[in-house]
Amino acid sequence: MAPALASVSPRKRPLENELEQANKLLLHDASNHHCLMHKCSVLVRSGKYCEALAIYDQAGLGDSPIAQLRYGHTLKIVGRLDDAVAAYRRAIDLQPDTGEAYWSLANLKTYRFSDAEIRAIRTRINCSRGNAENQSYLGFALGKALEDRGDYEESFRFYKRGNSIRRMQQPFSAERNRLNTGRQIRICTREFFAQSAGAGCAAPDPIFIVGLPRAGSTLLEQILASHSQVDGTTELPNIINLSAELGAKRRKSYAGLYPEILSQLSTEKRLQLGRRYIASTGLKRNGSPFFIDKMPNNFLHIGLIHLILPNARIIDMRRHPMAACFAGYKQLFARGQTFSYDLKSSGHYYRNYVRLMDHWDDVLPGRVLRVQYEDLVADAEHQIRRVLDYCGLAFEQQCLRFYETERAVLTPSAVQVRQPLFSHGLEHWRHYEQHLDVLKRALGSLLLRYPIAAP
Repeated sequence: MAPALASVSPRKRPLENELEQANKLLLHDASNHHCLMHKCSVLVRSGKYCEALAIYDQAGLGDSPIAQLRYGHTLKIVGRLDDAVAAYRRAIDLQPDTGEAYWSLANLKTYRFSDAEIRAIRTRINCSRGNAENQSYLGFALGKALEDRGDYEESFRFYKRGNSIRRMQQPFSAERNRLNTGRQIRICTREFFAQSAGAGCAAPDPIFIVGLPRAGSTLLEQILASHSQVDGTTELPNIINLSAELGAKRRKSYAGLYPEILSQLSTEKRLQLGRRYIASTGLKRNGSPFFIDKMPNNFLHIGLIHLILPNARIIDMRRHPMAACFAGYKQLFARGQTFSYDLKSSGHYYRNYVRLMDHWDDVLPGRVLRVQYEDLVADAEHQIRRVLDYCGLAFEQQCLRFYETERAVLTPSAVQVRQPLFSHGLEHWRHYEQHLDVLKRALGSLLLRYPIAAP
């Protein structure tokens, strides 16, 4: 009998150790389905998608809707969309009330539900026995299905329903967000950075893309990853993990030592942290001189990035606040981004984001390159050349043909970045404008900076 899977603790040890443990389990029983599925999970988290798919294909998925879902997610990452659709549909066949499978189909962005599928979702969303998480998945899925049919009124009702459930499960503290922004501003002053100059790891390898989710960061990553000198990776948690380690935060009510502890970092410590970051990201790279770290939330940590990696490039990918906030509102994120489940919270979060980015521009002038999503869509070549110049990279035509670049993409934009640029979605939020007054009020005077043009 194979050892219990509980002996392997996901996310609690480095991925290479997890893979080693998974292989040891399979030595006892090479055909153990649970062990094989666990190994696939580890391989996917390690970025070894083709190896995982080979095991899925060889081992078979049996009658497990969960295995079919994971298989579908992996197929989507590598761009095998028809196969992903088949896997999600198989999950529904096996367990008709699997809300995650319906949402996974909707989250492909290009999938269109049939009348029969919409009826099935309606039936299940009205079932009082459904658990909250499943109901949330179904709400978002039905919202997207109705949006694609132009029924924006009813679509919004189901988006709102899905968000309301998610908000209860994952509450967001606007006050904590405001206070954390203020702490960064108080500590990371122009004088502080002037006194701290000349230290950190000199490696120029990282290109950080920051901003808000659904604002075009995956598109910019795909463009840069199409360059021969740049590796695309994933949304790397390394900087966030370093900030948590520095903060030594152990209790939910305890504010932690970060970012104030940044003022106590010695020259040696900053060099050590920078080198650790470079070493820890090595597994995600493929040998190119530069690589992308596309974690939108890193805009909160630009001070830390500057201190430990003074030669890293940092790009702020920004989208009009109405478009960005509403795009986030109708997206069910796998984790994090809890602000997005409420329009008022989304507006306040966007304001704090701009407030902090304005601060970085003031105390670190020229350090961050800003790219406006709408400008990129309107004049791709000019904006791409501007980005490449900032990164010290020669222009390459393949960056204009980014949609031809074959690479794994994990985010909700996986399908969209495999298509040429299009402008018809820039103001899609206007279809829902009658429901967005609360967002406009939350954004407040920021809309004077990003005026809403007449339709």
